[in-house]
Amino acid sequence: ACVCEKNKRVTNCRLDNGRCRCDAIGSGIAVDCTTLTSKCLLMKAEVMGSKSGRREKPKDAFEDTDGLYDPECENSGAFKAKQCNGTTCWCVNTAGVRRTDKHDADLKCNQLVRTTSIIIEMKHAERDAPLNAESLKKFFTDTISSRYLLDGRYISSVLYEKPYITIDLKQNSSDKSSGGVDIADVAYYFEKDVKGDSIFHNDMLNVSIDNEVLKLEKTVVYYVDEIAPEFSMKSLTPGLIAVIVVVVIAIVAAIVVLVLTRRRKGKYVKAEVKEMNEMHRGLNA
Repeated sequence: ACVCEKNKRVTNCRLDNGRCRCDAIGSGIAVDCTTLTSKCLLMKAEVMGSKSGRREKPKDAFEDTDGLYDPECENSGAFKAKQCNGTTCWCVNTAGVRRTDKHDADLKCNQLVRTTSIIIEMKHAERDAPLNAESLKKFFTDTISSRYLLDGRYISSVLYEKPYITIDLKQNSSDKSSGGVDIADVAYYFEKDVKGDSIFHNDMLNVSIDNEVLKLEKTVVYYVDEIAPEFSMKSLTPGLIAVIVVVVIAIVAAIVVLVLTRRRKGKYVKAEVKEMNEMHRGLNA
């Protein structure tokens, strides 16, 4: 027996040629505990576990608004391009995030579109003085490289604009080596860490800048695919739809007021003309 240090959502752990290998909960697919487990297998394990117990974003960047679902995974651990929940289906990217509207089971997802850029935006708690930008950049760069095993060349930037911290990970399909980790898996591990729900076995992440523990209040992850997502107007958020409805109502109300005002003016003009005609007839008489 052995302990899977990099994934606590496993079972049946055993030593295999000196390496700890375990079966992912939910799928039973064997995982190598010396590296990160794929996001698809982690999500599937989380679903099974839950059943049992400020910079401008690229125009095609989108957020994961669906959250956790029970995914279909390839034996390699990758997401299947088409995901379904009953009779409702949608296409996902390599990060498992929905990139089309939801359709019926006849939907065709011809390829698993690669997520080439992931933007992680965090906001730290209110503080008087800003953090040291260089210390902050060093901490997150070192942590992502050592804790999540991501080659430093895929960390495009770490920007700090108090109180926002933005980490940009970039990795094309040609950059992804067979033994290396994927930025989608790294982002998932990282997001779980900063939200206090670490996937690592008994190893919480402490965010400390210049020996000061940093409290993060909000974390949002955006995804940019090599092919733009295919959302229609039907997929607009309720908030945006509400704004559009309010604007339309306001325009209609303005038109109604304008029409009524003109009608009233027309009545006044007709009344004045009628009175003038009566006065002329009186004078002529």
